[in-house]
Amino acid sequence: MIVKCVWEHNGSDTLLYAVNLPGAYTRGENREAAVRKMAAEARSYLVWKGDVVPEELMVEIVEDAACDLNVCDADSDVLFAAEREPLTGKEYQELKALALKSAADFYALYQAVPDRSKSNAPMRRTFYGQVPRTAEEMYQHTKNVNEYYFGEIEVEADNEGTILDCRRRGFEALEQKQDFLDNRVFAGSYGEYWTLRKVLRRFIWHDRIHAKAMYRMAVRTFGRDAVPDVYSFAE
Repeated sequence: MIVKCVWEHNGSDTLLYAVNLPGAYTRGENREAAVRKMAAEARSYLVWKGDVVPEELMVEIVEDAACDLNVCDADSDVLFAAEREPLTGKEYQELKALALKSAADFYALYQAVPDRSKSNAPMRRTFYGQVPRTAEEMYQHTKNVNEYYFGEIEVEADNEGTILDCRRRGFEALEQKQDFLDNRVFAGSYGEYWTLRKVLRRFIWHDRIHAKAMYRMAVRTFGRDAVPDVYSFAE
C-alpha cells in the first residue's frame, strides 16, 4: 500500500498527513523523522478503522505545503489539493461515518479514565494556550471545536451535549444544504481556507491528536490496563 502524504512544514519541523487515510498523521523534527513514523501510524489507523493491514506500507509525498505556523505544536492551515474535489454521496457517507466513529471512540476513552481530573502530564503551552493535561480538559478541548469547524463552512452548530451528540447535529444541519456535496471552498477565520472534505479530515485528525495524548497520559497515570486502546495506538 502506498500512503500518499501532504508535507506541511515550517522549516524542518514537520506535520505529515496521509491523504488516503483521512486524519492519520505524524509529526517530527524533520520530514525524514515523520516519514519513519508513518507506517506505524497507518497500521494503527487501519486496525482502528477495521480494514485489512497490508504487509508492506510505503510513503509517497504528493504535496509540499510550507508555512510559518507552529507545526511542532500541531498548528495547521493546509488545504490539500485533493480536498478541493467534489464529494460523491458514497464518499460523504463513509467519511461522515468515520468522523462519528471517532467521536464515539473518543467519548468511550474519556469515560474509561478512572479519574478525569488527575494527570501526571507536565505543564506546557502552545500557540493556543495551555496544553490540556487531564482527561476532562482534553475532552472539553476536543469537543469544543465542533462549532468552530462547522462554522468555517457556514454551518450553524454548537458544542452542547457529548462530542458525539454535537457532531451528529452538525452533520444534520450540513445536510439541509442542497449543494453541500459540491465541496465549495470557504475563506474562513485567520486567512485559512476550508472545504467539507477538510472539515471531515480535521475532525478525525484532531480527535487522534488528543485521544493519543489522553491514552498515553492515562497509561502513565493509572497503568496500562486502566483504559481500553480504542484507537489501537499500541498496534
